[in-house]
Amino acid sequence: MIFNSIQFLVFFPAVFMVYFLLPAKIRYIWLLISSYYFYMCWNPKYIFLILFSTMITYMSGLFMDTIKRTSFNSRTQRLCLNGCVAVSLILNLLILFYFKYFEFTIAAMNRILGTAGISISVPACDILLPVGISFYIFQALGYTIDVYRGEIHAEKNFFRYALFVSFFPQLVAGPIERSKNLLRQVNTPTFFDVECARQGLLTMAYGLFMKVVVADRLAGIINPIYSDWNSRTGMSLVTATILFAFQIYGDFEGYSQLAIGSARVLGFYIDQNFKTPYLCTSIRDFWQRWHISLTNWFRDYLYIPLGGNRKGKPRKYFNTMIVFLVSGLWHGASWHFVAWGGVNGIYNIIQDITDSVRHKAYRILRIDTTAFIWKCFCGFVTFFFIDISWLFFRADGVRQSISILKKMWNECNPWYFFSDEFYDLFGTAKDMGIILFSLSIMALIDIFRRKGFDLKGYLLQQQILFRWLFYFAAVFIIMMWGAYGSGYEQTQFIYFQF
Repeated sequence: MIFNSIQFLVFFPAVFMVYFLLPAKIRYIWLLISSYYFYMCWNPKYIFLILFSTMITYMSGLFMDTIKRTSFNSRTQRLCLNGCVAVSLILNLLILFYFKYFEFTIAAMNRILGTAGISISVPACDILLPVGISFYIFQALGYTIDVYRGEIHAEKNFFRYALFVSFFPQLVAGPIERSKNLLRQVNTPTFFDVECARQGLLTMAYGLFMKVVVADRLAGIINPIYSDWNSRTGMSLVTATILFAFQIYGDFEGYSQLAIGSARVLGFYIDQNFKTPYLCTSIRDFWQRWHISLTNWFRDYLYIPLGGNRKGKPRKYFNTMIVFLVSGLWHGASWHFVAWGGVNGIYNIIQDITDSVRHKAYRILRIDTTAFIWKCFCGFVTFFFIDISWLFFRADGVRQSISILKKMWNECNPWYFFSDEFYDLFGTAKDMGIILFSLSIMALIDIFRRKGFDLKGYLLQQQILFRWLFYFAAVFIIMMWGAYGSGYEQTQFIYFQF
């Protein structure tokens, strides 16, 4: 079951109505049952993986709380605590390794053995990747580490903790919630609030718009070009790569908005996962605003424990590269994801190394870095480099990425954007108009958000006639302009594969 499906259109209202009809004390049980059903719609067998991860991290939390209350000396306590958190980390990461990286490891071993002239070949396995496994395992591990550090107390109620791990709005593609936020809310009964429902439904509508009108329409242009890249012109590949930046943003931020909105309707507050990333003026700023929950997870649980920036510049850059390479591997068991992470790591290191030189140059050349034109220039340069990295993310391999990049360079022709070949990529003039209009809407909303203007609040304060005209217009646009398959069959979200 996915958010942009008829099944969810039936599922969510049913969950909502039953949830608020039940006594407050047992509502979380209904949400837990609904969340497990939601996940089992993909593959019922894989519900045991969530249960196993939940039980391991739940028990490790209880053990650590018990150890902290014992009369053991500090050294013994530390050893016991280290053992508990190590068992939780190892078992969960083994699950993740088997289902996500085992085939990748076997393929790499076969390639290494073949290069070394050794004829032994390890047989490959066909393992189905459970949807969302990276998200809920990281969320559970974050809880374990928080208990270990003493930032929270272990949750005593297993069912409440199980709901924290499996809460269906953000179960399969995040945001990766922290125990200090979501677990606290799980322990507090929520009640129906008209304003929460209105805000949540409007947020869900915008998420659906980003997915079906922006992302899925762009996918219809991008996928054929990348699937037949060798026979395509370099400029058509440039066009597809530029559009992919907006496709993945519309797809992933669309999911995040749907998750945030559906949780808000139920009375829960989930953190924002994106904050207008394509309006940033530097690579560092981009990564503070893109997939925020994962970036913060790696910062708090990997970068800082590695030493962060506390042990000198060389160690800081080493830690930065480790984080970005691991982030790339987290996205997928393939070298092109690792390359994507590595490219972004290099970007961040170069920016940090050149900071003092650039600021000195700005002073000498008297460049006003607060000027609008300068910010536009920096935003364009930032987008250019980020979009190059998206090529490694979107392509099927590192060699293909490099070949496409060479083709783009060798066949660069800005006049292509004024040719019939460019316009033909979009199909009809109507299709092109819909895409340009939807991208403009998305850009305008991001500008409002960047300026701190509460557009949802403004709309909801208008007179009832205006509000309902807007609601009908939004539904009309989503239904008429959305990219649908036969019988309104929807495409999955890109991040479901991670």
